[in-house]
Amino acid sequence: MTIIRFFLCLLLFGVSSAGVHAKDFPAPKGKPILTISGNIANTNVNGTAQFDRDALENMGLVTVETQTPWYETRVRFEGVSMAKLMEFVGAKGETVKAVALNDYVSTIPVKDFTQYNVILAMKRDGEYMQVRDKGPLFIIYPYDSMQELQSQTYYTRSAWQVAKLIVE
Repeated sequence: MTIIRFFLCLLLFGVSSAGVHAKDFPAPKGKPILTISGNIANTNVNGTAQFDRDALENMGLVTVETQTPWYETRVRFEGVSMAKLMEFVGAKGETVKAVALNDYVSTIPVKDFTQYNVILAMKRDGEYMQVRDKGPLFIIYPYDSMQELQSQTYYTRSAWQVAKLIVE
């Protein structure tokens, strides 16, 4: 099923061996929940890359199950790989500033995305995350996978209610 989703995503967004072309990257049909700006090559709305929920889901969701400091029990998160998202928009930078709906800003090294398999979670335990519960988007590290991830450094990089990503 995941392979089928991947190929559907390629068809939907017009990805070729040369990458995504702006003319093939459609503007969101629904309300945008994420805007990516800064040093990116692939845009769809006024020099930014905007995504509605469907566009993010069509990129293919991955799952991270982990214990977090924000929930009492182990949680299953589903979302888009941050590495894949950065590749999709043609990000050319060393850091990403995640900006939350309340203007909280977290600066994340781009290398974290591949090194730790970070995701931009949309679902928690199978349900879409609501704004009142850290949604609609939450940056999640697989905290249980390495001892070093169980620290304030990585917890503070895990912004919730993410609305914007700025590639620098």
